[in-house]
Amino acid sequence: MAGVCDYFGELVFDDRKMKERLSGNVYQSLHQTIREGRTLDQSVAEAVAEAMKDWAVEKGATHFTHWFQPMTGVTAEKHDSFVMPSEDGACIMEFSGKELMRGEPDASSFPSGGLRATFEARGYTVWDASSFAFIKGKTLYIPTAFCSYTGEALDKKTPLLRSMEALNRAGLRILKLFGNTEAKRIIPSVGAEQEYFLVDKTQFYKRRDLVYTGRTLFGSRPPKGQEMDDHYFGTIKPRVMAFMEELNEELWKLGIYAKTEHNEVAPGQHELACVYTTANLATDQNQLVMEMMQKIASSHDLVCILHEKPFAGVNGSGKHNNWSIATDNGTNLLQPGDTPHENAQFLLFLTAVIEAVDEYQDFLRISVASAANDHRLGASEAPPAVISVFLGDELTGVLEAVESDSAYQGPEHRTLKLDVDVLPKLPRDTTDRNRTSPFAFTGNKFEFRMVGSSNSIAGANITLNSAVAKVLNRFADALQDAADFNEALHALLRDSIRAHKRIIFNGNGYDDAWIREATEVRGLSNYASTPEARLHSMDPKNVKLFTGLGIFTESEMRSRMEIHMENYYKTVEIEAQTMVEMVRKEILPSVTRYTETLLEELNLKKEAKFPAPFEAETAGNVSALTATLYAHTESLRKLLGRSDDFTDATEHALWVRREVIPLMDKVRQAADGLELLTARKYWPFPTYGDLFFGVH
Repeated sequence: MAGVCDYFGELVFDDRKMKERLSGNVYQSLHQTIREGRTLDQSVAEAVAEAMKDWAVEKGATHFTHWFQPMTGVTAEKHDSFVMPSEDGACIMEFSGKELMRGEPDASSFPSGGLRATFEARGYTVWDASSFAFIKGKTLYIPTAFCSYTGEALDKKTPLLRSMEALNRAGLRILKLFGNTEAKRIIPSVGAEQEYFLVDKTQFYKRRDLVYTGRTLFGSRPPKGQEMDDHYFGTIKPRVMAFMEELNEELWKLGIYAKTEHNEVAPGQHELACVYTTANLATDQNQLVMEMMQKIASSHDLVCILHEKPFAGVNGSGKHNNWSIATDNGTNLLQPGDTPHENAQFLLFLTAVIEAVDEYQDFLRISVASAANDHRLGASEAPPAVISVFLGDELTGVLEAVESDSAYQGPEHRTLKLDVDVLPKLPRDTTDRNRTSPFAFTGNKFEFRMVGSSNSIAGANITLNSAVAKVLNRFADALQDAADFNEALHALLRDSIRAHKRIIFNGNGYDDAWIREATEVRGLSNYASTPEARLHSMDPKNVKLFTGLGIFTESEMRSRMEIHMENYYKTVEIEAQTMVEMVRKEILPSVTRYTETLLEELNLKKEAKFPAPFEAETAGNVSALTATLYAHTESLRKLLGRSDDFTDATEHALWVRREVIPLMDKVRQAADGLELLTARKYWPFPTYGDLFFGVH
């Protein structure tokens, strides 16, 4: 029986396949191109395309597609066959270097945020040679970037690759100042932890809200939810385990290192974590993870829900983005070393991240902003909307000593003066894990916990890479001409810590007192909703960050703000329309029938002169709540009629946040009250209890 290692990566044209099928010269040229980010020579492209096609055809592939990540939030693909006519009327299988390198999908219907008119249809996909091609079904998938005819980025991959290169250049500048000439590249590495819910397929399709929006718009809390904490790390049900086993196998075939799986806190919630890899590859792989989860769940008569808050009152689902930076020869730059020299370098990179997070905390919040994630942040174990950095007491103590030019009581209980040339051995992962922190240092990486479960991780990593690159360049400028490097470094660290220590917080991020301190005393930003956050997308310092590093043009930034604002108001309005439909077509008819039944029973008991307190009180309460629900629903329906009055996406999004959502909350409150009063056989769709505990 074949083991995992026998079939791992069998559907990926990875480095092993390249070595087997490419000549030595072609293989070396391709790798040099990937390392240095240069354009691939046409003759090399032809050789790679031929080898890739032969391998794919041997695996049963008949088509190829340029697989890209437009601003829709999902991936996109257009399939072309390898089939070409031969002179004798038969067919041959062909795939050219030109087809490998570049495709031309119709770009007219993809979001562009006003970058181009609808009739300007041409767009280009360009092969990302650093991300391996793979096979799904009978198609060879080629990871690509996507841009317009005039060169604007229309996707999430292009700016991610740009940000990685900006971080590489800035990081190498710093390493050279420390005398490191061996490292040739600085690489951001990412490991994504994907949370998700599984529900029974039959139950799912009985609820229009889940089908249309991915979340429940109605639902009263069941007697048992996550109060007992018994689901967390609990025994995995056989049906769920069968799903996980198939998911692992398919991901391993695609070369994805699916590593850790377990039950999460909420009933029906689970998590899958993958091993770290380069940021662009991690982004591609996470998109595949989400796609395969949903596909494989269906074959087990389950539905995988990736919405950030599908159920009120229990944990939402996030995607913890574990981010670090390393050299191409394997040195993790966020891990303390064994020598004073290594620790001085570590402190510089650590301080740069802290400064970057403080300075661009608003854009980090923007990078995870969505209508779905707004329901999750600040609720049921999700981090708050206020950004802070957790370091742990010992590492915080080190930075405080640097800041104050004072002695540090080290982990070996020796008092040491923190000159950068006599740094003590620094603690490695000796702190507890702070689940309430949005951005926590965990030994050799930072865990950014605000990313939503359905989000692409590209946005968060574009922001992290860019912000840290900006600060590293600033540090390099300050140090490169210093007469005394150690003295200049110590002053740089001290001044940076003093200026940005407000972002460091090791306490309980859920505490209301912390939110008040963060905003009123420390001056940290707190944007509770997506429109509030995205209003700051075009703040001058943010525009300067991304345009200065060549990540975005100003027009690309403005277009993204437009796209996200439009996505926000459309998402909420779809939910509101679904609410109106469910109330009018399902809830009101059902509770009306129940009321009629109660009144019939009440009249029968009156005629028989029997007491009927239950029927009388319940009928009165149901009737009153029915009237309230109808009134709020009609108000919501009429309010939605004003949607067409808006021509500006930002004003539209702000209006939805200000007026539509509060009215939706009133509709839900009345409907959930009716659910608690209505006999089970009359309630028109599965309850939370059915959904939470319906997978056996």
